[in-house]
Amino acid sequence: MDTDSNGRKSPNKSSIAQRLDKGKNEIQDSKRYYKKSESIKILEEKAFQATKEKYPSVPYPKQTKYRDDTANGLTKAVIDWLRLEGWQAERINCIGRKLHIKGRETWIPSSGQKGTADISATIKGRSVKLEIKCAATGDKYQSYEQKLYQKEVERSGGIYGIVRDFEGFYTWYQNFVK
Repeated sequence: MDTDSNGRKSPNKSSIAQRLDKGKNEIQDSKRYYKKSESIKILEEKAFQATKEKYPSVPYPKQTKYRDDTANGLTKAVIDWLRLEGWQAERINCIGRKLHIKGRETWIPSSGQKGTADISATIKGRSVKLEIKCAATGDKYQSYEQKLYQKEVERSGGIYGIVRDFEGFYTWYQNFVK
Protein backbone atom coordinates (compact mmCIF):
# COMPACT_ATOMS: atom_id res chain seq x y z
CA MET A 1 0.00 0.00 0.00
CA ASP A 2 1.07 3.54 -0.71
CA THR A 3 0.26 6.67 1.27
CA ASP A 4 -1.32 9.73 -0.27
CA SER A 5 -0.47 13.40 0.46
CA ASN A 6 -2.68 13.36 3.60
CA GLY A 7 -0.89 10.34 5.05
CA ARG A 8 -3.81 7.94 4.36
CA LYS A 9 -3.07 4.49 3.09
CA SER A 10 -4.23 3.82 -0.45
CA PRO A 11 -3.78 0.73 -2.55
CA ASN A 12 -1.15 0.94 -5.24
CA LYS A 13 -2.15 0.53 -8.87
CA SER A 14 -0.71 -2.96 -9.19
CA SER A 15 -2.85 -4.29 -6.28
CA ILE A 16 -5.97 -2.76 -7.88
CA ALA A 17 -5.12 -4.45 -11.17
CA GLN A 18 -4.60 -7.76 -9.34
CA ARG A 19 -8.04 -7.46 -7.70
CA LEU A 20 -9.67 -6.68 -11.04
CA ASP A 21 -7.99 -9.71 -12.62
CA LYS A 22 -9.13 -11.87 -9.71
CA GLY A 23 -12.70 -10.60 -10.18
CA LYS A 24 -12.61 -11.48 -13.89
CA ASN A 25 -11.43 -15.00 -13.07
CA GLU A 26 -14.21 -15.45 -10.52
CA ILE A 27 -16.80 -14.34 -13.07
CA GLN A 28 -15.40 -16.74 -15.68
CA ASP A 29 -15.38 -19.59 -13.14
CA SER A 30 -19.00 -18.90 -12.20
CA LYS A 31 -20.21 -19.24 -15.82
CA ARG A 32 -21.40 -22.76 -16.43
CA TYR A 33 -21.16 -24.57 -19.72
CA TYR A 34 -24.63 -25.65 -20.86
CA LYS A 35 -25.13 -28.70 -23.06
CA LYS A 36 -28.64 -29.28 -24.38
CA SER A 37 -30.15 -32.67 -23.70
CA GLU A 38 -31.68 -34.67 -26.55
CA SER A 39 -35.15 -34.00 -25.13
CA ILE A 40 -34.60 -30.22 -25.29
CA LYS A 41 -33.49 -30.61 -28.92
CA ILE A 42 -36.70 -32.58 -29.63
CA LEU A 43 -38.76 -29.79 -28.01
CA GLU A 44 -37.01 -27.13 -30.12
CA GLU A 45 -37.68 -29.08 -33.32
CA LYS A 46 -41.32 -29.67 -32.35
CA ALA A 47 -41.79 -25.94 -31.60
CA PHE A 48 -40.11 -25.01 -34.89
CA GLN A 49 -42.39 -27.31 -36.90
CA ALA A 50 -45.45 -25.86 -35.13
CA THR A 51 -44.28 -22.33 -35.99
CA LYS A 52 -43.80 -23.30 -39.65
CA GLU A 53 -47.32 -24.76 -39.75
CA LYS A 54 -48.83 -21.71 -38.05
CA TYR A 55 -47.07 -19.22 -40.36
CA PRO A 56 -46.63 -21.01 -43.73
CA SER A 57 -45.99 -17.79 -45.67
CA VAL A 58 -42.99 -16.79 -43.51
CA PRO A 59 -39.89 -18.02 -45.37
CA TYR A 60 -37.55 -18.05 -42.36
CA PRO A 61 -39.52 -18.53 -39.13
CA LYS A 62 -37.83 -17.80 -35.83
CA GLN A 63 -36.65 -20.84 -33.93
CA THR A 64 -37.44 -20.81 -30.20
CA LYS A 65 -34.51 -21.73 -27.97
CA TYR A 66 -35.05 -23.63 -24.73
CA ARG A 67 -32.88 -24.26 -21.68
CA ASP A 68 -33.50 -26.19 -18.52
CA ASP A 69 -30.72 -24.79 -16.34
CA THR A 70 -32.98 -22.21 -14.62
CA ALA A 71 -36.35 -22.63 -12.96
CA ASN A 72 -37.98 -20.16 -15.40
CA GLY A 73 -36.45 -21.87 -18.43
CA LEU A 74 -37.49 -25.32 -17.22
CA THR A 75 -41.04 -24.12 -16.49
CA LYS A 76 -41.36 -22.59 -19.96
CA ALA A 77 -40.03 -25.78 -21.59
CA VAL A 78 -42.51 -28.01 -19.73
CA ILE A 79 -45.52 -25.78 -20.43
CA ASP A 80 -44.62 -25.40 -24.11
CA TRP A 81 -44.13 -29.16 -24.48
CA LEU A 82 -47.54 -29.91 -22.99
CA ARG A 83 -49.25 -27.29 -25.18
CA LEU A 84 -47.48 -28.54 -28.32
CA GLU A 85 -48.74 -32.03 -27.47
CA GLY A 86 -52.29 -30.66 -27.38
CA TRP A 87 -52.87 -30.58 -23.63
CA GLN A 88 -53.88 -27.68 -21.41
CA ALA A 89 -51.08 -26.28 -19.23
CA GLU A 90 -50.58 -23.02 -17.35
CA ARG A 91 -48.14 -21.45 -14.96
CA ILE A 92 -49.48 -20.75 -11.49
CA ASN A 93 -48.34 -17.48 -9.94
CA CYS A 94 -48.84 -17.46 -6.20
CA ILE A 95 -46.69 -14.49 -5.24
CA GLY A 96 -48.30 -11.54 -3.50
CA ARG A 97 -47.95 -7.98 -4.67
CA LYS A 98 -46.40 -4.75 -3.54
CA LEU A 99 -48.61 -1.70 -3.00
CA HIS A 100 -47.53 1.89 -2.53
CA ILE A 101 -49.80 3.64 -0.04
CA LYS A 102 -49.04 7.19 1.10
CA GLY A 103 -45.36 6.85 0.20
CA ARG A 104 -44.94 3.51 1.99
CA GLU A 105 -44.49 0.11 0.43
CA THR A 106 -46.85 -2.56 1.71
CA TRP A 107 -46.74 -6.24 0.77
CA ILE A 108 -50.11 -7.93 0.23
CA PRO A 109 -49.97 -11.74 0.38
CA SER A 110 -51.39 -13.83 -2.44
CA SER A 111 -54.99 -14.93 -2.31
CA GLY A 112 -53.92 -18.30 -3.78
CA GLN A 113 -53.33 -21.45 -1.80
CA LYS A 114 -49.96 -21.72 -0.09
CA GLY A 115 -47.72 -24.42 -1.50
CA THR A 116 -49.49 -24.63 -4.85
CA ALA A 117 -47.58 -26.26 -7.71
CA ASP A 118 -45.83 -24.18 -10.39
CA ILE A 119 -47.70 -25.78 -13.30
CA SER A 120 -51.30 -26.91 -13.51
CA ALA A 121 -52.19 -29.12 -16.50
CA THR A 122 -54.82 -31.48 -17.80
CA ILE A 123 -53.40 -34.49 -19.61
CA LYS A 124 -55.66 -37.24 -20.93
CA GLY A 125 -58.48 -35.86 -18.77
CA ARG A 126 -56.40 -36.07 -15.57
CA SER A 127 -55.49 -33.17 -13.33
CA VAL A 128 -51.69 -32.91 -13.19
CA LYS A 129 -49.77 -30.57 -10.90
CA LEU A 130 -46.03 -30.14 -11.47
CA GLU A 131 -43.62 -28.54 -9.03
CA ILE A 132 -40.39 -27.20 -10.55
CA LYS A 133 -37.26 -27.90 -8.50
CA CYS A 134 -34.46 -27.15 -10.94
CA ALA A 135 -31.44 -29.39 -10.34
CA ALA A 136 -29.09 -26.95 -12.11
CA THR A 137 -29.85 -24.20 -9.59
CA GLY A 138 -29.61 -26.48 -6.56
CA ASP A 139 -33.31 -26.19 -5.69
CA LYS A 140 -33.91 -29.51 -3.93
CA TYR A 141 -36.55 -29.46 -1.24
CA GLN A 142 -40.28 -28.86 -1.07
CA SER A 143 -41.56 -26.53 1.61
CA TYR A 144 -43.91 -27.84 4.28
CA GLU A 145 -46.86 -26.19 2.49
CA GLN A 146 -45.86 -27.83 -0.81
CA LYS A 147 -45.82 -31.26 0.84
CA LEU A 148 -49.30 -30.66 2.25
CA TYR A 149 -50.52 -29.53 -1.18
CA GLN A 150 -49.03 -32.67 -2.77
CA LYS A 151 -50.89 -34.91 -0.30
CA GLU A 152 -54.13 -33.02 -0.98
CA VAL A 153 -53.78 -33.42 -4.77
CA GLU A 154 -52.93 -37.12 -4.53
CA ARG A 155 -55.70 -37.80 -2.00
CA SER A 156 -58.24 -36.33 -4.42
CA GLY A 157 -57.05 -38.51 -7.34
CA GLY A 158 -54.82 -35.98 -9.11
CA ILE A 159 -51.26 -36.53 -10.32
CA TYR A 160 -48.44 -34.61 -8.63
CA GLY A 161 -44.88 -34.59 -9.90
CA ILE A 162 -41.61 -32.87 -9.16
CA VAL A 163 -39.65 -31.79 -12.24
CA ARG A 164 -35.89 -31.43 -11.76
CA ASP A 165 -34.79 -31.29 -15.42
CA PHE A 166 -36.43 -31.57 -18.82
CA GLU A 167 -34.94 -35.00 -19.53
CA GLY A 168 -36.64 -36.41 -16.42
CA PHE A 169 -39.94 -34.74 -17.30
CA TYR A 170 -39.73 -36.05 -20.88
CA THR A 171 -39.22 -39.63 -19.65
CA TRP A 172 -42.10 -39.30 -17.16
CA TYR A 173 -44.35 -37.85 -19.87
CA GLN A 174 -43.61 -40.65 -22.36
CA ASN A 175 -44.57 -43.25 -19.72
CA PHE A 176 -47.67 -41.30 -18.61
CA VAL A 177 -49.25 -40.99 -22.07
CA LYS A 178 -48.70 -44.65 -23.08
